[in-house]
Amino acid sequence: MTARWMWWMRLRREHSALLLGLALLAGPAAALPSYEQVRQAHRSSDIQVLDRHGVLLQSVRRDFRQRRGQWVDLEHISPALQRAVLVSEDRRFESHGGVDWWSVGSAAWEGLVSGRARGASTITMQLAGLLDQDLAAGRGGRSLWQKLDQVVAAQSLEDSWSKPQILEAYLNRVAFRGELVGVDALSRTLFQKQPAALDVRESAIAAVLLRGPNASALTVERRACLTLQDMGRGQECRGLGNLVTVALRRAAQPPFGQADQAPHFARWVIEQGKDLQAGDSLRTTLDARLQALVTASVRRHLLDLRTARVRDAAVVVLDNRSGQVLAYLGSSGDLSQADQVDHARSLRQAGSTLKPFLYELAIERRMLTAASLLQDSALNLPTGNGLYIPQNYDKQFVGWTSARTALGSSLNIPAVRVLTLLGPQALVQRLRDLGVDLRQEGDYYGYSLALGSADVTLLQLTNAYRVLANQGLAQEVRTRLDAPPAQLRPVMDPAAAWIVGDMLSDRQARVTTFGLDSALSTPFWSAAKTGTSKDMRDNWAMGWSQDHTVGVWVGNSAGESMQDVSGVSGAAPIWHEVMAALNRGRPSRPPVMPEGVAVRDIRYEPAVEAQRREYFVEGTQSDVIELADAGQAYAGPLRIAEPVDGTILALDPDIPPQNQQMRLLAQGQGSDALPLVWWVDGREVARGSQARLPLRPGNVRIELKDGQGKLRDQVRVQVRGALPGRLNKD
Repeated sequence: MTARWMWWMRLRREHSALLLGLALLAGPAAALPSYEQVRQAHRSSDIQVLDRHGVLLQSVRRDFRQRRGQWVDLEHISPALQRAVLVSEDRRFESHGGVDWWSVGSAAWEGLVSGRARGASTITMQLAGLLDQDLAAGRGGRSLWQKLDQVVAAQSLEDSWSKPQILEAYLNRVAFRGELVGVDALSRTLFQKQPAALDVRESAIAAVLLRGPNASALTVERRACLTLQDMGRGQECRGLGNLVTVALRRAAQPPFGQADQAPHFARWVIEQGKDLQAGDSLRTTLDARLQALVTASVRRHLLDLRTARVRDAAVVVLDNRSGQVLAYLGSSGDLSQADQVDHARSLRQAGSTLKPFLYELAIERRMLTAASLLQDSALNLPTGNGLYIPQNYDKQFVGWTSARTALGSSLNIPAVRVLTLLGPQALVQRLRDLGVDLRQEGDYYGYSLALGSADVTLLQLTNAYRVLANQGLAQEVRTRLDAPPAQLRPVMDPAAAWIVGDMLSDRQARVTTFGLDSALSTPFWSAAKTGTSKDMRDNWAMGWSQDHTVGVWVGNSAGESMQDVSGVSGAAPIWHEVMAALNRGRPSRPPVMPEGVAVRDIRYEPAVEAQRREYFVEGTQSDVIELADAGQAYAGPLRIAEPVDGTILALDPDIPPQNQQMRLLAQGQGSDALPLVWWVDGREVARGSQARLPLRPGNVRIELKDGQGKLRDQVRVQVRGALPGRLNKD
C-alpha cells in the first residue's frame, strides 16, 4: 500500500510539473541576451599583447579561475565534434523547439520505474543555464522552479536565435574539463591543435567530457567508445585508451599556438597597466618583425659562443625621438638556465659603459675638452680600503693621450683621473638624473665607478644612451601606443652631449685598443661603446644611430664567468647586426651640430697626436695644446721607469689577447748609449731601453741589466685576473 501511494504521488508530481511547464511556456519570454551580445561579451582568460601593427606577440593569463580561449565561429569548429556533441547530448537538436518532450517523457518514465533520475536537458536548455546564473544548478541539482524557468528560457532562445547560433554559443561557453571552458581552450590544450582540426576520436572524447568533466580516464574511454559506435565509427575504439590518457594529462599544459615572442616585455607592460582585464587586447610599441630578427640574432650568436660558456643575452631597441620600445628581448629562451628572468631589467655590473657620461659631465663643466691631454701612466689612489690601482684595458700605458682617444679606446686610467676631478658623487647624481637607479652613494663606489663598478639595468642604460643621442634631453620610455609620450627633461648640455657622441663615432679614436675593423664599425654613422665587467661576468655593447638606440647585454644569469669573451666579441656582433637591420635602406646621418660648439683645427706641441679638427664647448677652445713638461728628461741613475715597483695589474678581459702587454721603459744616465737587457723571472726577454712584455697572471720579477750583466734596477709586479681562455683563480 505504501509503495503504491508513493508511486501515485510521484506520478502526480511529475505530471503537475509538466502541466505547469506548459502553462509557463505560454507566458512572457525570459529576458535573455541576444546572440550578438553574448558573442561580444565573451572574454578570453588571457590578455592579448599586440605589436604596433596588431600582430599577436604574447598571450598572458589574467583569469586563473577558468581557462577560456577566443570565440570560435561554428564554421571553424570540426564537423566531427559538432556531430559527436549532438549524438552525446541532444540527438533531436535540429527538430525540437528547445525542449525534447520525448526525452522528458522517457526520463520521467524511467525515473518512475527504476527510481533513478536521468537528465533530459537539451543543448538549448543547457545554454540557457550558462547564460542565466539564476538557472545554474546547485550542489543538489536544479530545483523544480529552476527547471521550469529553464524550459521557458530555452523556448525564448529558440524563438530569437538560429540553431547554428545556439550550437556555436554552447560550444564556446560550456565547461569541458577542470578549468577548460569552451572549445578553443579544450582543443588547444588537451589535443594541442585548433578546433577545426579535431578528428572523430578526439571529438568523441571531447563530447563525453561534457557529461562527466571530472570522470576517470577509464570512464571517458568507455563513454567515448559508445559515442563512436553511435556515430557508426566503432572501429575507432581500438587504442582509444592511450589517446584518452595522453589528452587528460595535458590539462595543465600551455595551449597550442600560443604566441611567445615577447614574454618578458608582455609581463612588464601588463604590470604597468592597472586598468587591464582578462580578455583585453593591448596595442604596444613593439615591432613583431624586428622582435623576431633580434631573437634570431641572439640565438645564432649565442650558439656560436657555446664553447665560451655564454648562455644568456638581452636586447633593447628604442626609437630616439619618441622613446618607444621597438624590440625587447629579456632572455635567450631555451638556451638560458633562467629563461623566466628578465635580464633587460636585472641589475648587472656596467663595466666601461659609464665612461661616456663621465666624460660628458667633465666637458659640460669645462674641466675637460675632447682635445685635453690625460696622462696614461701608473696611478695609485689612496682610499679608505687602501690603494686603488687601476689598469688599462690592454694592460699597458700609452703616456699622454687626448680625452678623445682615451674614451674611444676605453682607457681606464685616464677615466679614473677624470673622476678625481669631478668626484664620484657628481657622477652618481648625473646617472640618477638620466634615469639610472643607483642604490648607493658616491663614497660607496669610490673611484672604481669610472670603470663601471655600479650595477645597472640594460633598459635604464639604453635609455640613458638615448639621452646622448637626443643631445641631453631625457624622457621615460614608452611601451603602449595609446599612452601619451612622457615629458622631455633637459639633463645634459647639448654641446657637451654632441661632442661625446662625436668622440664615440670616431673610428680613429678606437684604433689604440680595437683597431679600425671591429663590430663597432658600421657603414653608416653610429656611435658605440662596449664594456666588460670584472671576471668577464657581463659584457655590453651600447650605441645609437640617427633614429635608434640599441643596447645589448651578454652573460650568464647566475653570474658565471665567460671564457674568451669581451664586449667586442660577445655583445657587439649582436649590436652590429641589429643596428644594420634597422638602417637597411635608410641612411643614418651625423646629428646636426648644436649651438655652443666651437670648431678648431688643432695641433699638439710636442706632437703626441696628429693634427686634426676638434670640437669644443664654446669658451674652452684652443688651437694649440701644449705639454709643458714633455721635453723634460730624467737625468738620474739608470732605472726602470715603467712599471713601478709594487704595481698590481688587474687583467681586463675587454681587450684582444695580443694587446695584453706591459710596457718596459728604462730611463736615466746611459739609457740611450748602454746596451740594456731585460730579464723576467730569471730569463732574458728583450734588449733596449724600451720593450713590451706579454702579461700572464702571477708574481713577476723584472730586472734591468747592462751589457756586462750588471744589475742596474729591479721591480716586482703582481698580475691579477685571467687571460681570455683561462679562468681567474684569485
